[in-house]
Amino acid sequence: MPTPTPARPSRPAPSAPSAPFLAVTADTVVAADFRPRVRHRPPGPYRRLLSIPGARAFTIGNLVARLPMGMFSVSAVVMIAGTRGSYALAGAVTATGLAATALVAPWTARLVDRYGQARVALPATLFAALGSVALLLCVRYGAPAWTLFAAYAATATTPNTGGMARARWAHLLEGDADALHTANSFEQAADELCFMLGPVLAAFLCTALFPEAGTLVGVVLLVTGMLLFTARRSTEPPARPRPTAKAPFRVPGIPSLLVVCLAMGGVFGAMEVVTIAFADAQGHRAAAGVVLALQAAGSCAAGLLYGAVKPAGPAEHRLPWCVAAMTALLTLPLLAASLSGSLPLLALTLLVGGMATAPTMVTTMTLVQHRTPEGRLNEGMTLAVTGLLGGIACGSAAGGWTVEHVSPTAAYVVPVTAAAVALLLALLPTRRTA
Repeated sequence: MPTPTPARPSRPAPSAPSAPFLAVTADTVVAADFRPRVRHRPPGPYRRLLSIPGARAFTIGNLVARLPMGMFSVSAVVMIAGTRGSYALAGAVTATGLAATALVAPWTARLVDRYGQARVALPATLFAALGSVALLLCVRYGAPAWTLFAAYAATATTPNTGGMARARWAHLLEGDADALHTANSFEQAADELCFMLGPVLAAFLCTALFPEAGTLVGVVLLVTGMLLFTARRSTEPPARPRPTAKAPFRVPGIPSLLVVCLAMGGVFGAMEVVTIAFADAQGHRAAAGVVLALQAAGSCAAGLLYGAVKPAGPAEHRLPWCVAAMTALLTLPLLAASLSGSLPLLALTLLVGGMATAPTMVTTMTLVQHRTPEGRLNEGMTLAVTGLLGGIACGSAAGGWTVEHVSPTAAYVVPVTAAAVALLLALLPTRRTA
C-alpha cells in the first residue's frame, strides 16, 4: 500500500500591515504604507437628513397618512357617480368638502400649535375617518343626498399632515438653513409623489374591487399613518398653550404670500380639468391620469434635485424667479396643444413644465416659515394650503368654463394666465416690520 502523504499545514492568508513599513537606506529613512486605502464618501444631504434620531420613523408614518390625501376625492367621485349615476352630485359633494376644509383646517392647525400634534391631530383624524366611513355607508345603503354632503363635510378636520412634518423639521433643524431647505424640498417631493400615486391607487381599487374600496383603504392608511406619526413624541415641537404672537394672517408679509398661493392654486386646478378635457377630446380620456402623473413626476424629480443644492440668495429674491420659470414652462403645453394637438407631445411638455412647480412651492413654504411667528407654524402653513385649495377650486371652475364655452385647447391659456398673475403678485414689494 502506498504511504499517505501528510497534509501540509495551511498558511494563513497574508494580512495587511497595521502600520507603515519602515526601512533604512544609507542615511535615509523610507516609509512605505501598504494599508488599504478606504475612501469615505460624505453622505448626501437626504441621507444626513434622515439620519437624525427619530426622523425616519415619523417620516414613514407621515407618508402613510399623507397618501390618502390624493385618494379621497377621486374615490368619492367614482363611488358616488358609480352608484348614484350623477357626476354633478359627486362634484358638488367634493366641492362642499373642499370648502369645509378651507374653513376648518386653520382652526385645527391652531389647536395643534397650542396643545401639541399628538393631543390634537390623532382625535381630529379619527373624527375625519368617521366622516369618510359615514359617507361610504350612506352611499352603500342609498341614504338621502343631503347625508352625503354632511358626511363629507365632517372629513374637514383632517390635519395638515405635510404641515406637521415641516413643523417637525423646523424644530429639529433650527438654525440650519441649508438642512431646512433640503427638508422642505423632500416634503414637497413627497407631496408630489402622494398626489401622483394616490389617484392611480384610488381608481384601481374602486374599479378592480368595489366602488367603496378606495375610501375604505384610504381610511385605514390615514389612521395607521397618523398613529405611527404621533407616536414619535421625541421629535414633536413643543406646544404653545398661550402664544403671545399675533395670528399669522395679521403678520405683514403673510397675506401677500397667501394671495400668491391662491394664484398658484389656480394653475393646478385649471391644468387638471383642462388636461382631462383635452385627453377626452382626443378620444383618450383613460390616459388623462397618466398624463397628469407625468407632470407630478417632473415636479417630484425637480424637488429632490432642488433640495440637494444650496440655494442662492434669500427666499424673497428666489420666489419671483421660480414663479417666472413656472410661467415660462407652462407655455409649452399651450403650444403643444395649439400647434400639434398630440397627446404624447402634451404629456412630454407637462413633464417638463412640472419641473418648476416643486422649487416654487419649496420657496413659498420657506417664506411662510420665515414670516410666521414662533409657536404658530402649523397655522401659518395651513393657511398657505388653504390658499392653494381656494385657488384650485377657482382654477377648476375657470378651466371648466373655458373648455365648455371655447375649447380644450384654448383653455390652456387659463393656467398660464394664473401663473402670470402669481408672478405679478410675487414682484410686488412686501411691507415688513422689524
